[in-house]
Amino acid sequence: RSPSPASWPRLRRGWAGLDSGPLSAGERGQYLVGDCIAGGVMGRKRDRSASTSSGGSRSTRKSGGSSGSSSGSSSGSDSDASTNSAKSRGSDRPRKRSAVDKVSRDDPAPPAPPPAAVDGGSGGSSQPPPPPPARGASAAAAAPGAGQDKPSSAAQAFLEQEARQKLGGRTGGVYIPPFKLAAMQKEMAKMDKASKEYQRLKWEQLRKGINGLVNKVNVANIKDIIPELFELNLVRGKGLLARAVMKAQLASPGFTHIYSALVAVLNTKLPENGELIVKRVIVGFRRAYKRRDKVVATAFAKFIAHLVNHQVAHELLALQLLTVLLEEPTDDSVEIAVNFTKEVGQLLEQLSPRGLHAIFERFRGILHEGEIDKRVQYTIEGLFAVRKSNFSDFLAVPDELDLVDRNDQITFEFGLDDKLDKQELLDVFRAEKDYEQNERMWKSLRAEILGESDDGSDADSESGSGSEDSDSDSEDEDEERGAVGGWGGPSGLEEKRTEIEDLTEQDLINLRRTIYLTIMSSVGFEECAHKLARLNIPPGHEMELCNMLIECCSQERTYLRYYGLLAQRFCLMERRWTGTFDRGFSEQYTMIHRLETNKLRNVAKLFAHLVVTDAIPWTCFEYIRLNEEETTSSSRIFVKILVQEVSEAIGIAKLKSRFSDPYMGQVFAGLFPKENPRDTRFAINYWTSIGLGALTDGLRQHLKDAPKRLREQQLALARQQAEMARNASSSSSSSSSSSSSSSSSSSDSGSSSDSDSGSSSSGSSSSGSSSSSSSSDSDSD
Repeated sequence: RSPSPASWPRLRRGWAGLDSGPLSAGERGQYLVGDCIAGGVMGRKRDRSASTSSGGSRSTRKSGGSSGSSSGSSSGSDSDASTNSAKSRGSDRPRKRSAVDKVSRDDPAPPAPPPAAVDGGSGGSSQPPPPPPARGASAAAAAPGAGQDKPSSAAQAFLEQEARQKLGGRTGGVYIPPFKLAAMQKEMAKMDKASKEYQRLKWEQLRKGINGLVNKVNVANIKDIIPELFELNLVRGKGLLARAVMKAQLASPGFTHIYSALVAVLNTKLPENGELIVKRVIVGFRRAYKRRDKVVATAFAKFIAHLVNHQVAHELLALQLLTVLLEEPTDDSVEIAVNFTKEVGQLLEQLSPRGLHAIFERFRGILHEGEIDKRVQYTIEGLFAVRKSNFSDFLAVPDELDLVDRNDQITFEFGLDDKLDKQELLDVFRAEKDYEQNERMWKSLRAEILGESDDGSDADSESGSGSEDSDSDSEDEDEERGAVGGWGGPSGLEEKRTEIEDLTEQDLINLRRTIYLTIMSSVGFEECAHKLARLNIPPGHEMELCNMLIECCSQERTYLRYYGLLAQRFCLMERRWTGTFDRGFSEQYTMIHRLETNKLRNVAKLFAHLVVTDAIPWTCFEYIRLNEEETTSSSRIFVKILVQEVSEAIGIAKLKSRFSDPYMGQVFAGLFPKENPRDTRFAINYWTSIGLGALTDGLRQHLKDAPKRLREQQLALARQQAEMARNASSSSSSSSSSSSSSSSSSSDSGSSSDSDSGSSSSGSSSSGSSSSSSSSDSDSD
């Protein structure tokens, strides 16, 4: 049974702990007013029940202004009944005082004379009873007025307890003026830090600080909130942090990505906090799913999705959750699965494409079965549309919330079926024995996380000022040395300005982008050439335009004459572009094996157009060496398409005359090799196989005359060897004759000289006179 209204003040006083001391005058007045209101309400209810139960006569109670006595009589006439009922309805206000008197009589109090009965017409009042004394209190304390002048120790203890409750209650306590709060904090500062009261105060401050920071975090200030959050003892408040984050996420699921980013940053420094949050979120989802609580399950599923996106939880958890939701599909479970897949789909497409494909196949099966509601079927169709757009509207991690490097993140591999401990005792205050030591350990850990130094700021400022002084002194000394010696530095050399060189090649990347956009956005080649000419490409960067033009041409499905005309226009515009495209031909031919067949065909047709129009010289063919060792399949296809296009453009006769030009014979020696018969046969077979056998007439004749030339070469070699042998024998005979002449006697010298002179005169008839004179001179001698 519910307590009667008369016992309300006694129960209220028992709950508040007021039985240990007397009430003040203000508190007593408040309780009396509340009880009067309650008594009046109950009195009206009793009157209504009495009036409905009595058939013809209704009993009424008349009460005076201050007495609690009631007098009434039943009347049989209708006029008396109506009069008495009207009086009972109009006498609600006086009956409150009678209820007060009743309550005061029910309270434990010393014996007092009963209130005097007052006539209904006289309006007299009785004095209210004195306040009840405290149980176990002395007679002096129970005397009227004694408790008000000097409160007891029990009352003082209650007031202190009430102040502590106001300071840190469950809802934050009532408003306390700033000056009172400052005074209370000063008093608390004097308390022992190891005491339970001081730790409770710090616990409440920690709870309020965590709740306040978590509630005001958003995309703009998350980078500022995280350092402030690390200022709080998150090791002690691990449970408070998990509770605050989950409560804030349930209250506003639209900010789940922000809370997940916050958890991801905290997880890199304090993995225990991230682990606890993941465990509680998984347990919360399981509980909500079993209770069929769609709102809570949707919110927790979204939280799990974003934790997976930030790699705090493993992607297998997401696949397991989707499997559970779609195992026995209902309207709610399928809707939760659709929303979950939208949030986590982009990440699963990167990390587990096969698993995501299996999930979408299950969605397709559910859609074909048609057992769910039409509205849910539309959501599945919308999910397939989102997948087709590569989840562009549901980014896994927005750029402004990508605060953690993937290598620094710690991932927890929990499953839905694992036994997880929520550690709910961490949410409850418990006094610690080593409180001060734990606080010091947290300060050192916080300094390590935030990169702060353990030394004081004074030492830092002193060292900073000292370094500044030393730097200024060294600068002054350098200036004095420079003024005296006229040097720009300590080495005696003039100071050189360091030029900053941009190694990122940002300007080059911008130039390539501009060239590409101009080529792709122009309507015709003339417009494109005009725009590109106005770019004023600096000298040395011409190859960028050539390479970009060749690359754009190769990317087309079929060859477009637009690119050939554009390249021709540049080659005819300035001579430097001719050399640029000639060098581009050489580079493309050396790397032709890297291109696909379609790209290779487009590039070959581009250069064929330039060769036909004489935009680049025919000397570019000197880079081609047509033999079995120096060609590949790709290069042979490139040469085939190139020469066939030229042949179709200018005709086979003109092409043959150009290749047969003796002035250009050295340039085309690679296309028509004649040094080695094996290479000659390979070239003849190649040109014949591609339908250009008419170009091989010279090679065929050269190969046909090869045996004759070979015999002539052999005969010439033999003659050369015989002549060399004769020269060797003549040289040996001359040496032997010279040795015999030297061994003859001196007497025969005259005759030998005569014979020599005769032979010399007979050998040279044209100069006979001169020889005879010389011989006579020799005889006389």
